[in-house]
Amino acid sequence: MAQIRIDKYLADMGIGTRSEVKKILKSGQVTLNGEKIKKPEQKINSETDEVLVNQKPVVYQEFEYYMLNKAGGVVSATKDKKEKTVLDCIDSKKRKDLFPVGRLDKDTEGLLLITNDGELAHRLLSPKKHVDKTYFVKLREPLKQEYEAALENGIDIGEEALTLPAKLEICSEDRKNCLLTIHEGKFHQVKRMFQSAENEVVFLKRMSMGSLTLDKALETGQYRPLTQEEIERLKTNA
Repeated sequence: MAQIRIDKYLADMGIGTRSEVKKILKSGQVTLNGEKIKKPEQKINSETDEVLVNQKPVVYQEFEYYMLNKAGGVVSATKDKKEKTVLDCIDSKKRKDLFPVGRLDKDTEGLLLITNDGELAHRLLSPKKHVDKTYFVKLREPLKQEYEAALENGIDIGEEALTLPAKLEICSEDRKNCLLTIHEGKFHQVKRMFQSAENEVVFLKRMSMGSLTLDKALETGQYRPLTQEEIERLKTNA
């Protein structure tokens, strides 16, 4: 995207709504390559032109990518009148068209990708792609050994077909902590899988999705932009 209207450029970068941007333009607060511009329909090159608002540069970003370590109690939505959403956690966002890639239950923590790259999101979520998702799971009771094979090979969660093969790793001697990697994303799938194994999930945290692994330096509720390497790896592997 090179040629773009100046009002869309500024609105996309969070300067204001289209109507607010028109007022800002009309008041002479915007310069293009050193010259004041006032017409909202003015076309500019988003890659080479220099845009300043009140003498501060506004650099265009077509896509934004953030890694969020989602906290419990936050909903995976773009808007909610009552609850805090995952987008409310991204203070430094510029664009207004961001969304979470997939969803985590309100009480589930961990990795969530926030972006406005619809094509990448579609590829990551497509059932045909079988993108790996790894979760750290705490169980109410020790996992019965008799269910390990079923969890890994496919278990009945009340749907037409068994779950796809998964990878299970027991992480504690009491068999209450484990890592589970699944390749699909059915509704409440992890919780339902362990429910079918006569158990109950008391804590759930997503650790990775595809090539993207939760940054250990991120505290619960914190976020950071993805590195260019992480973005390229996601696009290559998705």
